[in-house]
Amino acid sequence: MNTWKWYVYIIECSDGLYYTGLTWNFEKRMQQHASGKGSRFTAKHGFKKLCYVEQFSDLTQARIREKQLKDFSRKKKELLFERSEKSIK
Repeated sequence: MNTWKWYVYIIECSDGLYYTGLTWNFEKRMQQHASGKGSRFTAKHGFKKLCYVEQFSDLTQARIREKQLKDFSRKKKELLFERSEKSIK
C-alpha cells in the first residue's frame, strides 16, 4: 500500500516576505514556485529560497501545522529557522 506524504513549507520571496504552503509533491511544487506558477502570491512576490520544511503522513495534521505556521509572526518564523533541524541552511 502506498502511503501519502504531505509537506508543509516556508519559502522566502524575492521581496523578503514569507509564504507558507502545503503539498504532496514537494519537488514539483518547488519548481512551480521557482517558475512563478506555484501560487498567485509567489508569482507576485517572486521566489528566493526554501527556508523550512516538515513532512507529515496525515493530511489533517499537515493542515493544522500549516495554519499554525501561517499565524506565526515574522520574528517567530525566523527563530524557527534558526533553531530547527528542519530548516534549510
